[in-house]
Amino acid sequence: LRPPSDPLERLKYDIDTVLSDSIFISSRASIKVVSLETHETLYERDAKLLFRPASNMKLLTSAAGIHYLGPDFLFKTSVHADPVSPDGILSGDIYLKGSGDPDLQTSHLDSLAKLLRASGLNSITGDVVGDVSYFDDLYWGSGWMWDDEPYSDEMFITPLSVNSNCVKVKVEPGMWAGDSAIVSIEPQTDYVIPINFAKTVTDTAIQPLKVTRLFKQRSNIIIVEGQILAGSTPREEQLSVWKPELYATQLFKEALMRAGVLVRGRAKIGTVSAHASELTHHERRFDSIVVNLNKVSDNLSAENTLKTLGAVKRGIPGIAVNGIYVVNEFLSTLGIDTTAYLMVDGSGVSHYNLLTTEMLIQLLGGMYNRTDLFSLFYDSLPIAGVDGTLRGRMKAMAAEGNVRAKTGTISGVSSLSGYVRSRENEMFAFSIMMQNFIKPNRLYREAQDRIANLLARFNRRRVESAAAN
Repeated sequence: LRPPSDPLERLKYDIDTVLSDSIFISSRASIKVVSLETHETLYERDAKLLFRPASNMKLLTSAAGIHYLGPDFLFKTSVHADPVSPDGILSGDIYLKGSGDPDLQTSHLDSLAKLLRASGLNSITGDVVGDVSYFDDLYWGSGWMWDDEPYSDEMFITPLSVNSNCVKVKVEPGMWAGDSAIVSIEPQTDYVIPINFAKTVTDTAIQPLKVTRLFKQRSNIIIVEGQILAGSTPREEQLSVWKPELYATQLFKEALMRAGVLVRGRAKIGTVSAHASELTHHERRFDSIVVNLNKVSDNLSAENTLKTLGAVKRGIPGIAVNGIYVVNEFLSTLGIDTTAYLMVDGSGVSHYNLLTTEMLIQLLGGMYNRTDLFSLFYDSLPIAGVDGTLRGRMKAMAAEGNVRAKTGTISGVSSLSGYVRSRENEMFAFSIMMQNFIKPNRLYREAQDRIANLLARFNRRRVESAAAN
């Protein structure tokens, strides 16, 4: 068959050609593309079928967060204590209270400790107590898989988070064959114990290097084993830590001691005393958090946002079910039928989640029409070939620097949903979800990129050469 001469029919023909690849024989693809200016549906395939969205679920969480929290909402990590004596002695405990900041780092704890020392605090006779009462105690989302621990994508959820609730393990080769590998952790802390069995070799490494945590034992002992080639570049792994709220509390204790404050007690979990007052705090705006949430597809940011929505709108402690109620409440204002899909977490890690591309198009269109919300939502999405999870995709294509879209990847699932402008600067919303495959994810991402590029090249007045970018 000859390709159609009508530009819109040619677009449909070209997308169908992409989807005729043999990789789709045993898998499914759902797509919908709509012009946000004419409200015309340009392409649709199985748009009403429910698919696992993976991280496209973050579009729901971030949209509701922007609406209900707003860019100026502050996530606060605060320090509380009873009054300090004139000679700088705190006779009692000091408290570190978390309120859901997913981007807190060791450096921020160091800053808090230095401020306390500069204010005259010399010693603490009691304990350093972490307060996590802002969220419930469910540390994973519904349907998260046990064998994804101890990897950083399934870190544990807590309102007192630090370093993405992970530790970085760096492995370098020794000087000579037979030497032990050199293992270091960041941040340096007594909370994590590395045990090094890895060796340096000069021949091909027969035993692959393996870095893991004894997660089945609920332990923060990290095991490094296998072989690393002499002269090779260091290898870095991010591993989740068990009980990250206690990790943050221990890091704060160590920061106090580095700052010159003597701490006689231990790190533990509890609640702020009714008699304690706030000494200092660290704050982060939501507009910073939502950009990290979508650009790099940060799961902790999504889950903490979901529970924060629950806390702000439905009461403390923040729980995921209440956060989902709030997200659905917002989506209903966009005309979306909230009984026609299933949301069980904020990040899309769970295979229980089920959305349709039709529903995602309604969300994308609804946000586009909300001029008070759209700018931050749009700016938070990865830009093709430029940043975030799309940094390495659609290079040297018309879509590069044009497509703004959320990626999504879990086992057997790949998604891409967002916005693209045509050759004539017409704004389109598109949603692509692919699932039930065992072939490499790369093949499905490439198909998505080709479709996004067809949309970026689309011209209503003429058909462009198929060889053009």
